[in-house]
Amino acid sequence: MRSTCLVAALAGLAYAAPAPQLINFEEVETADFPTVTGPAPEAANQPISYNEPAAKASAAASVTDDLTSPSKRGLARRGVNDPCAPQPDGYGPKPAEDTVTAFQSFQTFTDTANNAATPQGYQVSFKNLKASVNAYSYMGLTTLKTYDTIKCQQLCDAADLCTAFNIYFERDPTVNPAETCPDPKSFTNIKCTLWGSGVTPEAAVNEGQYRRDFHVVIAGSNGYTKNNPPDAQNGFTGPTELGGAINAPSNYMGQKYFPGVYDAGKCAAACQTNTAYNKRHPRSDGTYDACNFFNVYLLSKNNVPEGTYCSLYTKAWGKQYSTNYGQYRGSDYYSVSSSYGYTLSPQDAGHV
Repeated sequence: MRSTCLVAALAGLAYAAPAPQLINFEEVETADFPTVTGPAPEAANQPISYNEPAAKASAAASVTDDLTSPSKRGLARRGVNDPCAPQPDGYGPKPAEDTVTAFQSFQTFTDTANNAATPQGYQVSFKNLKASVNAYSYMGLTTLKTYDTIKCQQLCDAADLCTAFNIYFERDPTVNPAETCPDPKSFTNIKCTLWGSGVTPEAAVNEGQYRRDFHVVIAGSNGYTKNNPPDAQNGFTGPTELGGAINAPSNYMGQKYFPGVYDAGKCAAACQTNTAYNKRHPRSDGTYDACNFFNVYLLSKNNVPEGTYCSLYTKAWGKQYSTNYGQYRGSDYYSVSSSYGYTLSPQDAGHV
């Protein structure tokens, strides 16, 4: 069954989409996904600032567009990209033999990853893999001088909406591979990448790549995810932890999906924008559908985080209704995690 998008409010229906509130796969699969899903191969540092107010404004504009259009559905240092130019950093240890096999089997990498400290407030998602994370919620890269999980955690904590990090050793070329230097000697970079969703072993799919004849590979890759709930939102009480996604018997208004960083603020913007539109277009008796509650959760495909899913309601629903933990789409499994509820305060009576 397909659930109706927020544009259903245009019809002036009290509860536009029937229960149960299944995942709207059409909206998920046709969404504009981020084009950057991890650091560039040649990048040593790649800051990506996530502007939370701008993200909320963009979310509100997207909802307004839905409501009013019912038919719609490099940062590398200067010079490092020159042929055979020396590459930055390279502070990590390296094996005596300069080969891919020696790098991937280097015991120092294994011991360092397995013995790394787990930062307070985080849990281990995976340890000592030979691949790094590649996902839609990429937030930036910093190259470290030591394999320091605490430093990487501090970078994550300082970044708005960062909820996880991946730290790993990477075999990189000492100079930029080119026609006259296609397979240069290697050194080891220690990289820390930040993510706006939890990281999982299934998301660690970047096993490296070739730069000319030089083979970039990865070792000692650890992933850590925050235990914290999403941020509070102005005008709402919460977040209230739920189980799965809400599957309520009534009062469902519709949904909105945002690929990329897990951001409850986008759902708050969707809720408020939907109410504002309905209030400007009330029924003949002066009533309108007011969004008084929203459920936000992280939607993952085959356990790889993909984006923020928002379900809107005219009344609040409790944890006993959070029974949708995921659905199959063919052979793909879409799972629900980090599901929270936010309740408007004070409640909107829905009458002009």
